[in-house]
Amino acid sequence: MAFKKILSVTGADHSDQDVTIAARLCAEVGAHLSVLIMSPPLLTPLGAGIPEWSKHRAHDSAAMEQRSKQIERFSRDMANLEKTSREIQKLLRATWRCYDVDTEHCRKAGVGDAVRQRALCTDLTIIGPAFLKDTRLGPLVINGSLFDTGKPVLVVPEGAKAIMSPRRVLVGWDSRVQASRSVREALDLLAGAEEVRVALVDPEATCTGSGAEPGADIAAYLTRHGARVLVDRLPSAGKPVATVLAQHAIDTSANMIVMGAMAAAGCASVSLVA
Repeated sequence: MAFKKILSVTGADHSDQDVTIAARLCAEVGAHLSVLIMSPPLLTPLGAGIPEWSKHRAHDSAAMEQRSKQIERFSRDMANLEKTSREIQKLLRATWRCYDVDTEHCRKAGVGDAVRQRALCTDLTIIGPAFLKDTRLGPLVINGSLFDTGKPVLVVPEGAKAIMSPRRVLVGWDSRVQASRSVREALDLLAGAEEVRVALVDPEATCTGSGAEPGADIAAYLTRHGARVLVDRLPSAGKPVATVLAQHAIDTSANMIVMGAMAAAGCASVSLVA
């Protein structure tokens, strides 16, 4: 499918690296860019800890001081959000004019839902290097945009050259619905690539699932959509499937990996730049 609206999530204390990557990719395909800026999650709800006056004045005084610090931090966070929003809008005015910018300040438990609400109405969410390194917000954002929506996610690791027109693409295939969804979401990218390699790790020939010739069915499907397909059947040699696919992507000089993602909450598709 064509990507017409793309979501980029960044943190108020991050650099503009992720947004710059997203803006460049949107310009490449002519998509609208929606930016969501999130503040670090509060460890304690702002409305919690309001003391009741008691006989223990020292305790009450300490609680009031803690409450005051919470308010001060909230004020700083909101000011930082507004500052980051102005800086990102200035950046986008100079690079890509088809955009909107929103901010969100919420507790840790609300991060995934805040991202999910935006991701549901976009074609693709881009997760850049800054969020991949953020151990507080990163996993929550990925869960909210991927596993809670069924929408694709483009993950851009540090040092990767993110492109929306990859020349060589590796497809991780295991005949599951997650892999099928990932392929369907990436059909335009796959059809436009010079080479698509469908990789199966330890496939078994069966009457169902992978078929008598593992990979032949998905190769035929992609060929009908105009993709130039090769099938690679790889032994795991006891290594995790992700490790085998990552190494094969390096060996074949793949620009992108397209694969399914699984979680207890559901399934979705993911495109991973390598």
